[in-house]
Amino acid sequence: MSKRNEKVILLSGLGARVRALRLKRGLTVLEFAGRAGISPRFINQLEAGEGNISIARLAAVAGGLGCTLAELIPAPEADNSLRARTWRLLSDCSDDDWQALYHWLEKRRGNRVTPLFIALIGLRGAGKSTVGRLLAGQLHKQFIELDQWIEDAAGMSLSEIFTTHDVVYYRRLERQALERLLATSGGCIFAPGGSVVTDAESWDLIKRRCFSVWLQATPSEYMNRMRRQGDTRPMKGRPAAMAELKTLLRRREPLYAESHLIIKTTGKSPAEVAAQIVKAIPEFE
Repeated sequence: MSKRNEKVILLSGLGARVRALRLKRGLTVLEFAGRAGISPRFINQLEAGEGNISIARLAAVAGGLGCTLAELIPAPEADNSLRARTWRLLSDCSDDDWQALYHWLEKRRGNRVTPLFIALIGLRGAGKSTVGRLLAGQLHKQFIELDQWIEDAAGMSLSEIFTTHDVVYYRRLERQALERLLATSGGCIFAPGGSVVTDAESWDLIKRRCFSVWLQATPSEYMNRMRRQGDTRPMKGRPAAMAELKTLLRRREPLYAESHLIIKTTGKSPAEVAAQIVKAIPEFE
């Protein structure tokens, strides 16, 4: 086969792979281009197999799709080696398949280190950020605010997301951010938005893959903590804010209660809450 034909086959396979991943994530060309920082025209050329892309741009494409570089480059169909055939199977695996394979390889190689993901669950004002940073320091892990990943992917703030789009768009970004976090991190402490439990797919993924901790507080404690933090969003111009908060909490409490660990934070310092979580981790593992 000539070098030119090899190049055509490689670029065609790459373009088809990028398009398949983009459609799987429900992204338009314009949305994808914005996330990757690449022009829509070049995206169209790339998906058509006409874009001779550099490594730096390919990394940007991978970032826009929330995947690794390796996931973008398919093994040529003419390559029937064991590694190529295996990689073609892997390219169509779900996250659950990857997780099962990872644990099998871990066990086969005698590696006992399993990535630990701790998800801090609860409403705004629950103390997720404060406790999360304390835990991260004690466990030598990274602390991540999932909403920050969502804002980075959308290129706008949460308030702008809900003003410009709708909750369905936010949910899609949230699931993608969560999947990317679990696929690319070696374990971390993270805080998803308080409403994550209302999305069945994301909540099920957290319960299966993470050690979930509900930081439980009373409605008045939530309000007071938000006021101390300078967050007036729930109260500003809404005299019935407390009643609304109580109603919201009643709806979500049965879902929050599905967490692996429930900690009543009333009368406890963030350090005490963090210590209680650390103590419970061996039981979870």
